[in-house]
Amino acid sequence: MDIDPMEMANSTTEEDTAKRDRRNARLSSLVAITVAFVATFLGVCKVKDDNIVQAMQQAQADKIDQWAFYQARNLRQEVADAAATELRLAAAGASASQQIRYHDSITRYEALVADQAKKKEEVRVQAEKDQKDYDALNYRDDQFDLADALAAISISLLAMTALTHKRWLYWLALVPTSFGVLFGMAGLMGWHLHSDTIARLLS
Repeated sequence: MDIDPMEMANSTTEEDTAKRDRRNARLSSLVAITVAFVATFLGVCKVKDDNIVQAMQQAQADKIDQWAFYQARNLRQEVADAAATELRLAAAGASASQQIRYHDSITRYEALVADQAKKKEEVRVQAEKDQKDYDALNYRDDQFDLADALAAISISLLAMTALTHKRWLYWLALVPTSFGVLFGMAGLMGWHLHSDTIARLLS
């Protein structure tokens, strides 16, 4: 029985096609699983990031309020100090009987000056604490922004992988995926991991 070369060639071609289809199917499965993982992880990060943004807004509002209180305390202190100075000058030319009344008023205004100075300092300390809270929250918000950007690059590369079936593109996509997950975990867990250069570029 003669062997038909065309039949052998067709058989080989079909076998190669089947192998390629199996490889492509495996690659497509890997891409789908990776996209699902990245999307789920981004969803978790998004919830946490939204909560952090709300806390940032509250810290910013608190800081503004505290500095407004600081200015009000400062104004009260200066008005009371000016009044005490006027009373001292008036007391210098007053009679002995009037000196007592002036002394009582001066004492009251000096106490008010001291009280406002103390409260003003407390408000300043609280305003600076609110600023530190805001900066700490902003640090974590930057981490989530970096995770979002890297995940977007990763998903784009994965989409190209699904279209072209180039395995090297899949491994390339894992680079931003890994860094995106790393920055996302840093934001979730409060790790000290940050890229000032990229954060400034994205801000």
